[in-house]
Amino acid sequence: MKVMIIGAEGMLGHDLEDILSGEHDVSTTTIHTLDITDIAKTIETVKNINPNVVVHAAAFTDVDGSETRADLAYQVNALGTRNVAVACQEADSALVYICTDYVFDGTKGNPYREYDQTNPLSVYGETKHQGELYIRDILDKFYIVRTAWLYGYHGPNFVTTMLKLAEKMDSISVVSDQIGSPTYTVDLAKAINQLITKPAYGIYHITNSEHCSWYEYAQHIFENAGIDIELTPVTTEDFGSPAPRPLYSVLDNYNWKMEGFPEIRSYKDALKEYMELL
Repeated sequence: MKVMIIGAEGMLGHDLEDILSGEHDVSTTTIHTLDITDIAKTIETVKNINPNVVVHAAAFTDVDGSETRADLAYQVNALGTRNVAVACQEADSALVYICTDYVFDGTKGNPYREYDQTNPLSVYGETKHQGELYIRDILDKFYIVRTAWLYGYHGPNFVTTMLKLAEKMDSISVVSDQIGSPTYTVDLAKAINQLITKPAYGIYHITNSEHCSWYEYAQHIFENAGIDIELTPVTTEDFGSPAPRPLYSVLDNYNWKMEGFPEIRSYKDALKEYMELL
């Protein structure tokens, strides 16, 4: 199959290229070779490559920065995604769109399924959700993949942030009232590789299994690293981030299971494997 990856320079993009290249003819674009906010250029690029599937992994992912740069977030995440969808329509390509747990408000209290009501709290969540709506309006052949708390070898992430802080500090404060599922980009890329093998289009939640708070996540990181450091649990309110975040955004990989795909491993096992590479 011919697969095009948009946003191949990103943390997930690198792993998508590595894994998909094993089975498919892969073409890539980066922020330097394709500006998805330019609709004419996006259509031209996709039509020239003429892929069976486009994996759209490009986004403005600065959650807090989106609050003050809302127009840019909307341009990239909403209109840029619309442009990619229009290009896929012109080229008759299926689209995989990487979306986020931040489309939910976190008030449900148990894991979100694909059909649950969305209600984003932040500009980032809202613009990513608008991207979903454009895709659903424009295309018949799409996989909307909502994921969460990504970390991987090819980009800064919570794990590397914690390890860097531990080099400079004796005590670290970590939010303890936000719950989610840390997801390894390698496992997500492998799941997408499986997903595109059949035309079971729709919305999918894809994360590593099990969940934790950021505080518990930090505990696991330092256990794996053999670092003894004082961790202080704090509330979201005390931490004071510019963008509101859902307190409970665990995703249930329900459609994934219903389609008969194998359960994705625990975030604890994935984290251990990742940290052995660092």
